[in-house]
Amino acid sequence: MDSVDRKIPRTMSTQHPDNVSLPSWVNGDIIQGDAEIDEAFFAYNVLGCMEVMWDSEGKDVDTHVVRKLLSKYGEFFKEKVIGENVYLTYRVPNPKVEITERKILLESLVNIPVAHDIASAFYKREVSPIFEVILPFTTTSDELFWLLRYYEKTIAGVENVELNGSVKVTDWIGPFKPKSIEVIPLIEDMESILKIDQIVEPYLRVVKPKYLRVFIARSDPALNYGLVCAVILCKIAFSKLKRLETATGLPLYPIVGVGTMPFRGHLSPDNIDYFMREYAGVCTATIQSALKYDYPLESVRKTVEVLNDKIPCGEPAVMEPAEIETLKGVLAKFTADYQEVVEHLAPLINRVADYVPQRRARKLHIGLFGYSRSVGRVTLPRAIPFAAALYSLGIPPEFVGFRAIHNLNEAEWSALSKYYVNLKHDLEFVGGFLSWRNLNMLGDMHKQVAKIAGANEEDLRLGLANIMKDLEAVEQSFSINLGPKNLTQRRYENMVNDFLIAFIEQKSQDAQKCLVEAARIRRCLG
Repeated sequence: MDSVDRKIPRTMSTQHPDNVSLPSWVNGDIIQGDAEIDEAFFAYNVLGCMEVMWDSEGKDVDTHVVRKLLSKYGEFFKEKVIGENVYLTYRVPNPKVEITERKILLESLVNIPVAHDIASAFYKREVSPIFEVILPFTTTSDELFWLLRYYEKTIAGVENVELNGSVKVTDWIGPFKPKSIEVIPLIEDMESILKIDQIVEPYLRVVKPKYLRVFIARSDPALNYGLVCAVILCKIAFSKLKRLETATGLPLYPIVGVGTMPFRGHLSPDNIDYFMREYAGVCTATIQSALKYDYPLESVRKTVEVLNDKIPCGEPAVMEPAEIETLKGVLAKFTADYQEVVEHLAPLINRVADYVPQRRARKLHIGLFGYSRSVGRVTLPRAIPFAAALYSLGIPPEFVGFRAIHNLNEAEWSALSKYYVNLKHDLEFVGGFLSWRNLNMLGDMHKQVAKIAGANEEDLRLGLANIMKDLEAVEQSFSINLGPKNLTQRRYENMVNDFLIAFIEQKSQDAQKCLVEAARIRRCLG
Protein backbone atom coordinates (compact mmCIF):
# COMPACT_ATOMS: atom_id res chain seq x y z
CA MET A 1 0.00 0.00 0.00
CA ASP A 2 2.80 2.39 0.88
CA SER A 3 5.61 3.25 -1.51
CA VAL A 4 8.29 2.97 1.21
CA ASP A 5 9.90 -0.07 2.82
CA ARG A 6 8.03 0.27 6.10
CA LYS A 7 4.44 0.46 7.28
CA ILE A 8 3.12 3.99 7.72
CA PRO A 9 1.02 3.89 10.90
CA ARG A 10 -2.61 4.84 10.34
CA THR A 11 -3.46 5.31 14.02
CA MET A 12 -1.35 7.11 16.62
CA SER A 13 -2.33 6.84 20.27
CA THR A 14 -1.52 10.08 22.13
CA GLN A 15 -1.52 11.34 25.70
CA HIS A 16 -3.84 14.33 25.20
CA PRO A 17 -5.71 14.87 28.52
CA ASP A 18 -9.24 15.23 27.09
CA ASN A 19 -10.81 12.20 28.78
CA VAL A 20 -13.47 12.30 31.50
CA SER A 21 -13.29 8.63 32.48
CA LEU A 22 -10.14 6.88 33.64
CA PRO A 23 -8.87 3.41 32.70
CA SER A 24 -8.82 0.66 35.30
CA TRP A 25 -5.03 0.61 35.72
CA VAL A 26 -4.91 4.20 37.00
CA ASN A 27 -4.77 4.96 40.70
CA GLY A 28 -6.30 8.35 41.47
CA ASP A 29 -7.42 10.92 38.91
CA ILE A 30 -4.23 11.44 36.90
CA ILE A 31 -2.55 9.19 34.32
CA GLN A 32 1.17 9.36 35.05
CA GLY A 33 4.30 7.31 35.61
CA ASP A 34 4.02 3.58 34.96
CA ALA A 35 0.32 3.97 34.13
CA GLU A 36 1.46 5.50 30.84
CA ILE A 37 3.51 2.36 30.16
CA ASP A 38 0.36 0.30 30.67
CA GLU A 39 -1.52 2.74 28.48
CA ALA A 40 0.94 2.26 25.61
CA PHE A 41 0.53 -1.52 25.83
CA PHE A 42 -3.26 -1.10 25.96
CA ALA A 43 -3.16 1.02 22.82
CA TYR A 44 -1.13 -1.59 20.93
CA ASN A 45 -2.61 -4.81 22.28
CA VAL A 46 -6.25 -4.03 23.04
CA LEU A 47 -7.12 -1.14 20.71
CA GLY A 48 -4.89 -2.12 17.81
CA CYS A 49 -3.18 1.25 17.42
CA MET A 50 -0.16 1.04 15.15
CA GLU A 51 1.79 3.83 16.86
CA VAL A 52 2.13 5.47 20.27
CA MET A 53 3.32 9.05 20.64
CA TRP A 54 5.55 9.34 23.72
CA ASP A 55 5.20 12.94 24.80
CA SER A 56 7.94 14.86 26.57
CA GLU A 57 6.45 18.25 25.73
CA GLY A 58 5.02 20.03 28.78
CA LYS A 59 5.18 16.99 31.07
CA ASP A 60 7.61 14.72 32.83
CA VAL A 61 8.29 11.73 30.62
CA ASP A 62 9.62 8.27 31.39
CA THR A 63 12.64 7.82 29.10
CA HIS A 64 12.88 4.15 30.08
CA VAL A 65 9.69 3.34 28.19
CA VAL A 66 11.25 0.70 25.88
CA ARG A 67 12.95 -1.13 28.75
CA LYS A 68 9.72 -1.18 30.76
CA LEU A 69 7.53 -2.29 27.85
CA LEU A 70 9.85 -5.16 26.95
CA SER A 71 10.29 -6.18 30.59
CA LYS A 72 6.62 -6.16 31.49
CA TYR A 73 5.02 -7.24 28.21
CA GLY A 74 7.82 -9.25 26.59
CA GLU A 75 5.60 -12.01 25.16
CA PHE A 76 3.55 -9.49 23.19
CA PHE A 77 6.57 -7.63 21.85
CA LYS A 78 8.28 -10.83 20.74
CA GLU A 79 5.55 -11.01 18.12
CA LYS A 80 5.11 -7.26 17.59
CA VAL A 81 8.58 -5.78 17.16
CA ILE A 82 8.78 -2.15 18.28
CA GLY A 83 10.04 -0.14 15.33
CA GLU A 84 8.94 -2.72 12.76
CA ASN A 85 5.41 -3.94 13.52
CA VAL A 86 4.35 -1.24 15.98
CA TYR A 87 5.90 2.16 16.47
CA LEU A 88 6.93 4.43 19.34
CA THR A 89 7.47 8.07 18.41
CA TYR A 90 8.85 10.81 20.63
CA ARG A 91 7.38 14.29 20.71
CA VAL A 92 10.12 16.52 22.10
CA PRO A 93 10.11 20.18 23.17
CA ASN A 94 11.11 22.75 20.57
CA PRO A 95 14.05 24.53 22.23
CA LYS A 96 13.44 27.65 20.14
CA VAL A 97 10.00 28.09 21.72
CA GLU A 98 9.96 26.16 25.02
CA ILE A 99 13.00 27.74 26.62
CA THR A 100 12.69 26.11 30.04
CA GLU A 101 12.32 22.65 28.43
CA ARG A 102 15.50 22.78 26.33
CA LYS A 103 17.41 20.13 28.27
CA ILE A 104 14.43 17.75 28.09
CA LEU A 105 15.19 17.56 24.36
CA LEU A 106 18.67 16.28 25.17
CA GLU A 107 17.29 13.79 27.70
CA SER A 108 14.86 12.37 25.13
CA LEU A 109 17.36 12.13 22.26
CA VAL A 110 20.06 10.49 24.41
CA ASN A 111 17.61 7.69 25.18
CA ILE A 112 17.20 6.74 21.50
CA PRO A 113 20.54 4.85 21.32
CA VAL A 114 19.88 3.42 24.79
CA ALA A 115 16.55 2.05 23.54
CA HIS A 116 18.36 0.59 20.50
CA ASP A 117 20.77 -1.34 22.74
CA ILE A 118 17.96 -2.62 24.98
CA ALA A 119 15.81 -3.74 22.06
CA SER A 120 18.72 -5.32 20.19
CA ALA A 121 19.57 -7.38 23.27
CA PHE A 122 15.93 -8.40 23.66
CA TYR A 123 15.47 -9.40 20.02
CA LYS A 124 19.05 -10.70 19.62
CA ARG A 125 19.48 -8.67 16.45
CA GLU A 126 19.78 -5.00 15.46
CA VAL A 127 16.50 -3.18 16.24
CA SER A 128 15.91 0.56 16.52
CA PRO A 129 12.61 0.87 18.42
CA ILE A 130 12.65 4.70 18.28
CA PHE A 131 13.76 6.39 15.08
CA GLU A 132 11.19 9.18 14.57
CA VAL A 133 10.91 12.43 16.51
CA ILE A 134 8.06 14.96 16.33
CA LEU A 135 9.14 18.60 16.55
CA PRO A 136 6.26 20.86 17.70
CA PHE A 137 5.90 24.54 16.76
CA THR A 138 7.91 24.03 13.56
CA THR A 139 7.99 27.31 11.63
CA THR A 140 11.08 26.99 9.39
CA SER A 141 13.05 24.27 7.65
CA ASP A 142 16.09 25.36 9.70
CA GLU A 143 14.53 23.85 12.84
CA LEU A 144 14.26 20.48 11.10
CA PHE A 145 17.92 20.67 10.06
CA TRP A 146 18.96 21.68 13.58
CA LEU A 147 17.20 18.73 15.21
CA LEU A 148 18.53 16.23 12.66
CA ARG A 149 22.12 17.51 12.81
CA TYR A 150 22.04 17.84 16.59
CA TYR A 151 21.17 14.16 16.90
CA GLU A 152 23.70 13.05 14.28
CA LYS A 153 26.59 15.11 15.62
CA THR A 154 25.94 15.41 19.37
CA ILE A 155 24.21 12.13 20.18
CA ALA A 156 25.27 9.52 17.61
CA GLY A 157 28.44 11.43 16.72
CA VAL A 158 29.78 11.32 20.26
CA GLU A 159 31.14 7.82 19.58
CA ASN A 160 33.93 9.41 17.55
CA VAL A 161 35.13 11.60 20.42
CA GLU A 162 38.60 10.65 21.65
CA LEU A 163 38.85 9.97 25.39
CA ASN A 164 42.58 9.54 25.66
CA GLY A 165 44.97 9.19 22.77
CA SER A 166 43.48 6.76 20.25
CA VAL A 167 40.75 5.52 22.61
CA LYS A 168 37.31 6.69 21.47
CA VAL A 169 33.94 6.73 23.22
CA THR A 170 32.82 3.76 21.15
CA ASP A 171 35.77 1.69 22.50
CA TRP A 172 34.54 2.27 26.02
CA ILE A 173 30.71 2.22 25.88
CA GLY A 174 30.02 0.86 22.41
CA PRO A 175 28.54 2.29 19.20
CA PHE A 176 25.58 4.68 19.06
CA LYS A 177 22.69 3.57 16.85
CA PRO A 178 20.69 4.61 14.97
CA LYS A 179 23.13 6.98 13.30
CA SER A 180 20.32 9.30 12.25
CA ILE A 181 16.64 9.95 12.99
CA GLU A 182 13.56 10.87 10.99
CA VAL A 183 12.14 14.27 11.89
CA ILE A 184 8.38 14.88 11.77
CA PRO A 185 7.51 18.59 11.67
CA LEU A 186 4.43 19.49 13.71
CA ILE A 187 3.05 22.68 12.19
CA GLU A 188 0.58 24.59 14.33
CA ASP A 189 0.08 28.31 13.55
CA MET A 190 -1.74 29.87 10.59
CA GLU A 191 1.27 31.57 9.03
CA SER A 192 3.29 28.36 9.07
CA ILE A 193 0.47 26.14 7.82
CA LEU A 194 -0.12 28.50 4.89
CA LYS A 195 3.54 28.10 3.88
CA ILE A 196 3.86 24.45 4.82
CA ASP A 197 5.35 23.59 1.43
CA GLN A 198 8.04 26.25 1.87
CA ILE A 199 8.96 24.76 5.26
CA VAL A 200 9.15 21.19 3.99
CA GLU A 201 10.69 21.64 0.52
CA PRO A 202 14.22 22.76 1.57
CA TYR A 203 14.46 19.81 3.94
CA LEU A 204 13.44 17.39 1.17
CA ARG A 205 15.94 18.95 -1.23
CA VAL A 206 18.93 18.90 1.13
CA VAL A 207 18.36 15.77 3.24
CA LYS A 208 16.71 13.72 0.47
CA PRO A 209 14.73 11.39 2.77
CA LYS A 210 12.90 8.44 1.23
CA TYR A 211 9.67 9.97 2.50
CA LEU A 212 8.45 12.50 5.08
CA ARG A 213 5.61 12.42 7.57
CA VAL A 214 4.16 15.87 8.27
CA PHE A 215 2.01 16.54 11.35
CA ILE A 216 -0.72 19.18 10.96
CA ALA A 217 -2.18 20.50 14.20
CA ARG A 218 -5.94 20.69 14.54
CA SER A 219 -6.57 21.78 18.16
CA ASP A 220 -4.33 24.83 18.44
CA PRO A 221 -5.61 26.36 15.17
CA ALA A 222 -9.15 25.88 16.51
CA LEU A 223 -8.17 27.56 19.78
CA ASN A 224 -6.49 30.47 18.02
CA TYR A 225 -8.72 31.01 14.97
CA GLY A 226 -11.94 29.03 15.43
CA LEU A 227 -13.54 25.92 13.95
CA VAL A 228 -13.87 27.03 10.31
CA CYS A 229 -10.29 28.24 10.11
CA ALA A 230 -8.93 25.05 11.67
CA VAL A 231 -10.63 22.88 9.04
CA ILE A 232 -9.76 25.14 6.10
CA LEU A 233 -6.12 25.35 7.19
CA CYS A 234 -5.96 21.53 7.24
CA LYS A 235 -7.32 21.37 3.70
CA ILE A 236 -4.87 23.98 2.44
CA ALA A 237 -2.01 22.05 4.07
CA PHE A 238 -3.13 18.77 2.48
CA SER A 239 -3.33 20.47 -0.92
CA LYS A 240 0.10 22.09 -0.69
CA LEU A 241 1.71 18.85 0.48
CA LYS A 242 0.10 16.91 -2.39
CA ARG A 243 1.41 19.40 -4.93
CA LEU A 244 4.87 19.21 -3.36
CA GLU A 245 4.77 15.41 -3.41
CA THR A 246 3.93 15.48 -7.13
CA ALA A 247 6.68 17.99 -7.87
CA THR A 248 9.44 16.18 -5.92
CA GLY A 249 8.40 12.56 -6.38
CA LEU A 250 8.95 11.98 -2.65
CA PRO A 251 6.05 10.45 -0.71
CA LEU A 252 4.57 12.78 1.92
CA TYR A 253 2.32 11.33 4.63
CA PRO A 254 0.11 13.84 6.48
CA ILE A 255 -0.77 13.26 10.14
CA VAL A 256 -3.68 15.14 11.70
CA GLY A 257 -4.16 15.58 15.45
CA VAL A 258 -7.86 15.25 16.19
CA GLY A 259 -10.18 15.00 19.20
CA THR A 260 -13.74 13.74 19.41
CA MET A 261 -15.80 16.95 19.19
CA PRO A 262 -16.06 18.98 15.95
CA PHE A 263 -14.04 21.85 17.44
CA ARG A 264 -10.99 19.57 17.65
CA GLY A 265 -11.59 17.27 14.65
CA HIS A 266 -14.71 15.14 15.28
CA LEU A 267 -13.13 11.69 15.27
CA SER A 268 -15.51 9.47 17.23
CA PRO A 269 -17.08 6.03 16.77
CA ASP A 270 -20.36 7.67 15.77
CA ASN A 271 -18.73 9.94 13.18
CA ILE A 272 -16.13 7.72 11.55
CA ASP A 273 -17.59 7.82 8.02
CA TYR A 274 -17.99 11.60 8.10
CA PHE A 275 -14.44 11.95 9.44
CA MET A 276 -12.91 9.91 6.63
CA ARG A 277 -14.88 11.91 4.07
CA GLU A 278 -13.76 15.21 5.59
CA TYR A 279 -10.09 14.28 5.93
CA ALA A 280 -9.58 12.26 2.75
CA GLY A 281 -5.87 11.91 2.12
CA VAL A 282 -4.73 11.95 5.73
CA CYS A 283 -2.42 9.02 6.40
CA THR A 284 -2.36 8.98 10.22
CA ALA A 285 -5.04 10.05 12.71
CA THR A 286 -4.53 10.50 16.43
CA ILE A 287 -6.43 8.37 18.93
CA GLN A 288 -6.66 10.70 21.91
CA SER A 289 -7.66 9.92 25.48
CA ALA A 290 -11.38 10.77 25.27
CA LEU A 291 -11.80 8.41 22.35
CA LYS A 292 -9.90 5.68 24.22
CA TYR A 293 -11.70 5.94 27.56
CA ASP A 294 -15.06 7.70 27.17
CA TYR A 295 -16.60 5.34 24.61
CA PRO A 296 -17.46 1.62 24.83
CA LEU A 297 -14.35 -0.45 24.26
CA GLU A 298 -15.69 -2.42 21.31
CA SER A 299 -16.71 0.73 19.45
CA VAL A 300 -13.23 2.18 19.98
CA ARG A 301 -11.58 -1.00 18.71
CA LYS A 302 -13.83 -0.94 15.66
CA THR A 303 -12.97 2.72 15.00
CA VAL A 304 -9.24 1.95 15.14
CA GLU A 305 -9.72 -1.09 12.91
CA VAL A 306 -11.61 0.94 10.31
CA LEU A 307 -8.96 3.67 10.30
CA ASN A 308 -6.13 1.14 10.03
CA ASP A 309 -7.89 -0.49 7.10
CA LYS A 310 -9.33 2.46 5.18
CA ILE A 311 -7.36 5.67 5.53
CA PRO A 312 -6.05 7.60 3.60
CA CYS A 313 -9.48 7.18 1.91
CA GLY A 314 -8.36 8.47 -1.45
CA GLU A 315 -6.48 11.60 -2.41
CA PRO A 316 -6.78 15.04 -0.80
CA ALA A 317 -8.43 17.78 -2.82
CA VAL A 318 -5.82 19.84 -4.68
CA MET A 319 -6.68 23.54 -4.74
CA GLU A 320 -5.91 26.07 -7.43
CA PRO A 321 -3.90 29.11 -6.28
CA ALA A 322 -6.93 31.34 -6.83
CA GLU A 323 -9.01 29.12 -4.53
CA ILE A 324 -6.40 29.40 -1.78
CA GLU A 325 -6.48 33.19 -2.11
CA THR A 326 -10.27 33.09 -1.80
CA LEU A 327 -10.03 30.88 1.27
CA LYS A 328 -7.57 33.32 2.82
CA GLY A 329 -10.42 35.84 2.73
CA VAL A 330 -12.59 33.34 4.63
CA LEU A 331 -9.77 32.83 7.15
CA ALA A 332 -9.35 36.55 7.73
CA LYS A 333 -13.05 37.22 8.29
CA PHE A 334 -13.68 34.26 10.58
CA THR A 335 -10.49 34.83 12.56
CA ALA A 336 -11.38 38.46 13.26
CA ASP A 337 -14.90 37.70 14.49
CA TYR A 338 -13.80 34.66 16.48
CA GLN A 339 -10.96 36.46 18.22
CA GLU A 340 -13.14 39.45 19.08
CA VAL A 341 -15.50 37.24 21.08
CA VAL A 342 -12.74 35.25 22.77
CA GLU A 343 -10.93 38.41 23.74
CA HIS A 344 -14.05 39.67 25.52
CA LEU A 345 -14.78 36.33 27.19
CA ALA A 346 -11.18 35.41 28.10
CA PRO A 347 -11.44 36.18 31.86
CA LEU A 348 -14.63 34.10 32.14
CA ILE A 349 -13.13 31.25 30.12
CA ASN A 350 -10.03 31.24 32.30
CA ARG A 351 -12.09 31.26 35.49
CA VAL A 352 -14.27 28.34 34.36
CA ALA A 353 -11.20 26.43 33.12
CA ASP A 354 -10.01 26.33 36.74
CA TYR A 355 -12.77 23.77 37.38
CA VAL A 356 -11.61 21.40 34.62
CA PRO A 357 -9.91 18.39 36.28
CA GLN A 358 -6.40 17.42 35.24
CA ARG A 359 -6.01 14.05 33.63
CA ARG A 360 -2.24 14.12 33.04
CA ALA A 361 0.68 15.32 35.15
CA ARG A 362 1.43 18.25 32.87
CA LYS A 363 3.64 21.17 33.71
CA LEU A 364 2.17 24.67 33.55
CA HIS A 365 1.79 25.48 29.89
CA ILE A 366 -0.49 28.25 28.73
CA GLY A 367 -1.00 29.65 25.28
CA LEU A 368 -0.68 33.28 24.32
CA PHE A 369 -3.56 34.39 22.20
CA GLY A 370 -2.07 37.17 20.09
CA TYR A 371 -3.67 39.94 18.06
CA SER A 372 -2.31 42.28 15.45
CA ARG A 373 -4.73 44.94 16.71
CA SER A 374 -3.61 47.51 19.26
CA VAL A 375 -5.59 45.85 22.07
CA GLY A 376 -2.56 43.63 22.68
CA ARG A 377 -2.79 40.06 24.01
CA VAL A 378 -4.93 37.89 26.22
CA THR A 379 -3.88 34.68 27.95
CA LEU A 380 -5.88 31.50 27.48
CA PRO A 381 -5.65 27.92 28.75
CA ARG A 382 -4.71 25.14 26.35
CA ALA A 383 -7.24 23.93 23.80
CA ILE A 384 -8.81 21.16 25.91
CA PRO A 385 -9.67 23.22 29.04
CA PHE A 386 -10.59 26.15 26.78
CA ALA A 387 -13.17 24.05 24.95
CA ALA A 388 -14.28 22.41 28.21
CA ALA A 389 -14.97 25.84 29.72
CA LEU A 390 -17.19 26.95 26.85
CA TYR A 391 -19.04 23.64 26.66
CA SER A 392 -19.65 23.88 30.42
CA LEU A 393 -21.11 27.34 30.00
CA GLY A 394 -23.53 25.90 27.43
CA ILE A 395 -21.78 27.73 24.56
CA PRO A 396 -20.09 25.23 22.23
CA PRO A 397 -16.89 26.86 20.90
CA GLU A 398 -17.77 25.64 17.40
CA PHE A 399 -20.25 28.53 17.03
CA VAL A 400 -17.93 31.36 18.05
CA GLY A 401 -17.30 33.80 15.20
CA PHE A 402 -19.98 32.53 12.83
CA ARG A 403 -21.48 35.97 12.27
CA ALA A 404 -18.59 36.30 9.82
CA ILE A 405 -20.60 34.20 7.41
CA HIS A 406 -22.75 37.25 6.62
CA ASN A 407 -19.63 39.03 5.34
CA LEU A 408 -18.54 36.33 2.89
CA ASN A 409 -18.86 37.10 -0.78
CA GLU A 410 -20.24 34.53 -3.21
CA ALA A 411 -16.82 33.09 -4.09
CA GLU A 412 -15.84 32.77 -0.43
CA TRP A 413 -19.10 31.08 0.50
CA SER A 414 -18.70 28.67 -2.43
CA ALA A 415 -15.11 27.81 -1.46
CA LEU A 416 -16.05 27.30 2.19
CA SER A 417 -18.91 24.96 1.23
CA LYS A 418 -16.64 23.03 -1.14
CA TYR A 419 -13.75 22.47 1.24
CA TYR A 420 -15.48 22.13 4.60
CA VAL A 421 -17.50 19.12 3.53
CA ASN A 422 -19.27 18.37 6.83
CA LEU A 423 -19.88 21.95 7.95
CA LYS A 424 -23.64 21.72 8.42
CA HIS A 425 -23.37 18.20 9.87
CA ASP A 426 -20.86 19.35 12.50
CA LEU A 427 -22.97 22.37 13.46
CA GLU A 428 -26.10 20.25 13.76
CA PHE A 429 -24.24 17.79 15.97
CA VAL A 430 -23.09 20.41 18.49
CA GLY A 431 -26.38 22.31 18.29
CA GLY A 432 -27.85 19.98 20.90
CA PHE A 433 -25.20 21.06 23.40
CA LEU A 434 -26.20 24.71 23.28
CA SER A 435 -28.07 25.99 26.34
CA TRP A 436 -30.35 28.97 25.72
CA ARG A 437 -31.14 28.94 29.44
CA ASN A 438 -27.49 29.53 30.27
CA LEU A 439 -27.17 32.29 27.68
CA ASN A 440 -30.20 34.05 29.15
CA MET A 441 -28.83 33.67 32.67
CA LEU A 442 -25.41 34.98 31.63
CA GLY A 443 -27.08 37.96 29.99
CA ASP A 444 -29.32 38.71 32.96
CA MET A 445 -26.53 38.31 35.50
CA HIS A 446 -23.55 39.52 33.50
CA LYS A 447 -22.53 42.07 36.15
CA GLN A 448 -22.36 39.41 38.85
CA VAL A 449 -20.61 36.95 36.51
CA ALA A 450 -18.09 39.61 35.50
CA LYS A 451 -17.25 40.28 39.13
CA ILE A 452 -16.70 36.56 39.86
CA ALA A 453 -14.54 36.14 36.73
CA GLY A 454 -12.59 39.35 37.24
CA ALA A 455 -13.86 40.57 33.87
CA ASN A 456 -14.86 43.98 32.57
CA GLU A 457 -18.67 44.19 32.58
CA GLU A 458 -18.89 45.86 29.19
CA ASP A 459 -16.46 43.39 27.61
CA LEU A 460 -18.50 40.48 28.90
CA ARG A 461 -21.74 42.05 27.67
CA LEU A 462 -20.25 42.66 24.21
CA GLY A 463 -18.89 39.11 24.04
CA LEU A 464 -22.28 37.62 24.90
CA ALA A 465 -24.04 39.93 22.42
CA ASN A 466 -21.73 38.76 19.64
CA ILE A 467 -22.30 35.13 20.62
CA MET A 468 -26.01 35.72 20.08
CA LYS A 469 -25.22 37.12 16.62
CA ASP A 470 -23.08 34.06 15.89
CA LEU A 471 -25.92 31.72 16.83
CA GLU A 472 -28.44 33.70 14.80
CA ALA A 473 -26.11 33.50 11.79
CA VAL A 474 -25.86 29.71 12.12
CA GLU A 475 -29.63 29.25 12.41
CA GLN A 476 -30.35 31.53 9.45
CA SER A 477 -27.57 30.35 7.14
CA PHE A 478 -27.95 26.62 7.70
CA SER A 479 -31.64 26.31 8.66
CA ILE A 480 -30.72 24.74 12.00
CA ASN A 481 -32.70 25.05 15.22
CA LEU A 482 -30.12 25.13 17.97
CA GLY A 483 -30.72 23.71 21.43
CA PRO A 484 -31.51 20.31 22.97
CA LYS A 485 -33.57 17.94 20.83
CA ASN A 486 -33.74 14.72 22.83
CA LEU A 487 -33.83 13.56 26.44
CA THR A 488 -30.06 13.10 26.68
CA GLN A 489 -29.47 16.64 25.45
CA ARG A 490 -32.09 17.98 27.86
CA ARG A 491 -30.37 16.17 30.70
CA TYR A 492 -27.12 17.71 29.50
CA GLU A 493 -28.65 21.19 29.51
CA ASN A 494 -29.87 20.64 33.08
CA MET A 495 -26.31 19.73 34.08
CA VAL A 496 -24.63 22.77 32.51
CA ASN A 497 -27.40 24.94 33.94
CA ASP A 498 -26.67 23.50 37.41
CA PHE A 499 -22.98 24.18 36.76
CA LEU A 500 -23.64 27.84 35.99
CA ILE A 501 -25.80 28.26 39.09
CA ALA A 502 -23.10 26.67 41.28
CA PHE A 503 -20.46 28.82 39.56
CA ILE A 504 -22.40 32.03 40.28
CA GLU A 505 -23.04 30.92 43.85
CA GLN A 506 -19.30 30.12 44.07
CA LYS A 507 -19.91 26.59 45.26
CA SER A 508 -16.72 25.15 43.81
CA GLN A 509 -17.28 21.50 44.70
CA ASP A 510 -20.78 21.47 43.22
CA ALA A 511 -19.60 23.35 40.15
CA GLN A 512 -16.83 20.90 39.35
CA LYS A 513 -19.11 17.92 39.92
CA CYS A 514 -21.64 19.33 37.42
CA LEU A 515 -18.88 20.16 34.93
CA VAL A 516 -17.58 16.58 35.04
CA GLU A 517 -21.04 15.04 34.73
CA ALA A 518 -21.85 17.22 31.71
CA ALA A 519 -18.53 16.22 30.15
CA ARG A 520 -19.37 12.57 30.78
CA ILE A 521 -22.58 13.00 28.78
CA ARG A 522 -20.77 14.54 25.79
CA ARG A 523 -17.97 11.92 26.21
CA CYS A 524 -14.97 14.26 26.54
CA LEU A 525 -13.67 17.16 28.59
CA GLY A 526 -12.96 19.35 25.59
